[in-house]
Amino acid sequence: MDAISVIRAKRDRETLTDEQIDWVIDAYTRGEVADEQMAALAMAVLLNGMTRAETARWTAAMIASGERMDFSSLPRPTADKHSTGGVGDKITLPLAPLVAACGAAVPQLSGRGLGHTGGTLDKLESIPGWRALLSNDEMMAVLRDVGAVICAAGDGLAPADKKLYALRDVTGTVEAIPLIASSIMSKKIAEGTGALVLDVKVGSGAFMKNIDDARELASTMVALGTDHGVRTTALLTDMSTPLGLTAGNALEVRESVEVLAGGGPADVVELTVALAREMLAGAGVHGKDPETALRDGSAMDVWRRMIAAQGGDPDAPLPVAREQHVVTAPSTGLLTELDAYAVGLCAWRLGAGRARKEDPVQAGAGVELHAKPGDTVREGEPLLTLHTDTPERFEYALAPLDGGITVAAPGTPFTPSPVILDRIG
Repeated sequence: MDAISVIRAKRDRETLTDEQIDWVIDAYTRGEVADEQMAALAMAVLLNGMTRAETARWTAAMIASGERMDFSSLPRPTADKHSTGGVGDKITLPLAPLVAACGAAVPQLSGRGLGHTGGTLDKLESIPGWRALLSNDEMMAVLRDVGAVICAAGDGLAPADKKLYALRDVTGTVEAIPLIASSIMSKKIAEGTGALVLDVKVGSGAFMKNIDDARELASTMVALGTDHGVRTTALLTDMSTPLGLTAGNALEVRESVEVLAGGGPADVVELTVALAREMLAGAGVHGKDPETALRDGSAMDVWRRMIAAQGGDPDAPLPVAREQHVVTAPSTGLLTELDAYAVGLCAWRLGAGRARKEDPVQAGAGVELHAKPGDTVREGEPLLTLHTDTPERFEYALAPLDGGITVAAPGTPFTPSPVILDRIG
């Protein structure tokens, strides 16, 4: 085997053999295949695609590059969720304890934000004392005792993906659907969960801007999960406007706690409950309904125990940004657009996100929404509140909002987009 022959095969639209795929992933992980050679192969995949069999084998090779976790010793079945990323997407925070309160175990391996999309670990690290880094033994202990854990993936899971993702990020090949699907699914399958629900976002604030591309990605990932013996379904969900009323780290934790207390924004509650039901069905658990667990306080109990088990104080005050700036409605009428990407970019520039993985984030930074599309607003009244510790960021953060907010005349017909657009699997 040699890298050049594999690159030429995919360049010429040939189907890669199992042996070629296994060799190139292993050799790249070991450093035998150079970055520039793997970049050329990734570009060939972007331009020419992969068959289902190729994508499945590519995924299997990335799984084989590292360890696989085993939750078979747990007293209850496992279920996990993965979101392709959005603005205000705090769903993992209330979802994991909710599903655990209903009878399944949730080993949720999450990541950090990059660019305009927020990261679950960044949000939770705004809770004083909370730890994202757990050993495998610590993770299993929390799962046995609490039923849910949210933590960072260890270096041993799919190391080939970690190396390849960093390369794709700087070579213009992130958009290749076979590589997106195999990247996500290699980690989730190696994680060892019994059931997986995918939340594939669609819209301006999502990676997939249109529903056809989102449906292709979702179908590819569901097929990969099925091929590897993991019960997998996907929901396509709207990301044309932010989820809930906050985009930021501590701001989203606060809102998540409101949901667990039986309140919170309707769209966050709807999606959390829908995903919980999918996870429980995939795990074969048919006990308490998620809506009941939100009302009776059992989901909140699991949240508090989960946070405490990872060193956090569930009663500690959350960080608050030192400075605020209010954006008012430009006119009186019906708010018909509050663009998710614009709000996400604004929150990122305020300090809630990072441009590089090494960058720090501000726990209190972000955007608070006072209205959502479909609401009537009045000229001069608060529409958004921007939060940051560094007020010199305000001018830079406000720029993306220009053109991202539309207020139509009173009485203008408006049909809100449903939260859940489709289901696959």
